[in-house]
Amino acid sequence: MEVTKKSYPENYWKRIVFTFCMGWTIIWIYRSMLSPIYEEIQGTIGQQSNAAMGLISSCYFFGYTALQIPSGLLVDKFGQKKVLIPGFIIFALGVFSIAFAQNLMMIYIGAVCAGVGCGTYYGAAFSLTAQHVPAEKKGLSTAIVNSGSALGMILGMVGSSFVVKQLQLPWQTMVLISAGLIVFLVIWFALMVVDSSKVPTQTVEVVDNDGVEQEEVVSVESKGLFRKELLASYLLYFTTCYAYYLIVTWLPNFLENERGITGSMIGIITSMIAVTAVPGALYFANLSDKHKSNKEKIIIGLEIAAFVLVAGSILAPNAGILAVVLLAYGFLGKLAVDPVLISFVSDKASKGKMASTLGTFNFFGMSSSVVAPWLTGLIIDKTGSGELGFYIGAGLLALGTLIFMMASRKPAR
Repeated sequence: MEVTKKSYPENYWKRIVFTFCMGWTIIWIYRSMLSPIYEEIQGTIGQQSNAAMGLISSCYFFGYTALQIPSGLLVDKFGQKKVLIPGFIIFALGVFSIAFAQNLMMIYIGAVCAGVGCGTYYGAAFSLTAQHVPAEKKGLSTAIVNSGSALGMILGMVGSSFVVKQLQLPWQTMVLISAGLIVFLVIWFALMVVDSSKVPTQTVEVVDNDGVEQEEVVSVESKGLFRKELLASYLLYFTTCYAYYLIVTWLPNFLENERGITGSMIGIITSMIAVTAVPGALYFANLSDKHKSNKEKIIIGLEIAAFVLVAGSILAPNAGILAVVLLAYGFLGKLAVDPVLISFVSDKASKGKMASTLGTFNFFGMSSSVVAPWLTGLIIDKTGSGELGFYIGAGLLALGTLIFMMASRKPAR
């Protein structure tokens, strides 16, 4: 008796990789486009404090983080397409409402809606990638998908500066462009995405030896979301993201106030992380594909390197050495380990709980984006220095790596 699996379009996995790379690009255009034009936004809603304007981003990430686990459960129950499309309709409506907002509260509400809608993306995107990309290309494909975030960040920041500051168009123009791209994504998802199996059982066509077609229900392995190796991965991702968001949020302030680096050098040095991030992600993802049995070792090696570099960023005696440290962190740090960790978690996840597992994984990581900036700011207020905050980030990274090493250790025979 020969079993044939459900058929998908030829090279469907390549379509998936392109689709979700494009999706991250459009998401990050929205995420990064508002901060360069805060001044112009205040021309419509009135003068606001820096904290009040920064809360726009916090509202988005609150909605996004809150939806990670629920959206994963929904994807596993109803399928990726039936969650993605309604989610991105909500995302588009939230962004449209920001374009027509007349006060700050309306922008906050729109940002929360945008975050809630966008929160349906992660579990759906990476569960489809995990299910359809060939095992030998899984890490590299995940890195390509993730590279959309770097491209989107560049397009969002440069685009909003060009459209609003150089062309002197209303700030709402860039927001409407972003909303239009999100609507395009909804249509693209509807036409191009094919739902995978929705529940922990799968119906396949069965052809017996007489050529008679039958249907057979095949059970799919289902295990918990908090098994030892998965829980260790979640904790490691929290500490990895904690160090990353600490650096991107507070490093410019630290350089100016505690290292005496001023002017354009601050932006240049901080941007060093992005310069080497994409090649680092592609290299280590490809390495993990070639050495699938050593993914844990690659992850541990990258995390140890990140710990050394985060600690080194505090101790660097001058701008030149700091730039080298941050270039190395970009190549070896959070953005490089992301695709390898996602591939590792996908391998360990139960097939019927793929999106739920990935959503839980991302929830832990994104939670750090709420904790790290606030806690480090509190430390600076109390002590007058950010050094302790950076040491906490490095210490957490070391702790997360140690827990992951212990959980990944294979029992002696």
